[in-house]
Amino acid sequence: MLQTPSGGAGHGAAATDSGLMSIGTVLNVLRDEFPEVTISKIRFLESEGLIEPQRTPSGYRKFSAHDVERLGHVLRMQRDHYLPLKVIREHLEAMERGEAVPLPALGRQRDGEAAPEQAEGPTAARIGRAELLAAAGVDAEELKEWESYGLVTPLEDGAYDAEAVTVASLIAELGRFGIEPRHLRVMKAAADREAGLVDQVVAPLKRHRNPQTRAHAEARTKELAGLTVKLHAALVQTALGVRLP
Repeated sequence: MLQTPSGGAGHGAAATDSGLMSIGTVLNVLRDEFPEVTISKIRFLESEGLIEPQRTPSGYRKFSAHDVERLGHVLRMQRDHYLPLKVIREHLEAMERGEAVPLPALGRQRDGEAAPEQAEGPTAARIGRAELLAAAGVDAEELKEWESYGLVTPLEDGAYDAEAVTVASLIAELGRFGIEPRHLRVMKAAADREAGLVDQVVAPLKRHRNPQTRAHAEARTKELAGLTVKLHAALVQTALGVRLP
């Protein structure tokens, strides 16, 4: 049995009295700690076998507190350790068997702490092309097309950052609805403009002489990114005249 993780997911799940939660309730619980999480992301993790919510006779998903705890673990391991979904699934299965399985050292350090020793081999913040294809469930031709539109971009050494898995997975899911990569260029352009706005706000902090002020720039960037994601989602919902369940 998984222990309740520290953070928003475990606390939100414990605060829910109904026993089973809708996907919209789960989204609200998780967003305290993971502002970028979406319903599509939760559905994708379900499709990958990382969670197995119950279904009502009419087909609606119903999540238990254990499901939410497990989601919190998955999202935390993606965010903090940049692990592929296959590795995360194996780690969770080992935890549920009662095995003590250590995770790689975090890629970030807290103020005043010594930097962790670098492990041999590729860093946890990067994944290879084959790993990306496997994690997103796509083939090389699809990835090549996405790269041609600038939706997924490899690093200089040909590897990818961890967020590329999320981007690729969402592109694949949208494709199931007939939305092609060329249709997503407008979303990429909007994301670039939003990122430019955030960068403009935090740029003075990044250039500051005080190291603590420069370190604060990362936290401010994450905070602003979360707010822009929430605003973007709210504007899209308003434009469509719908609300997410």
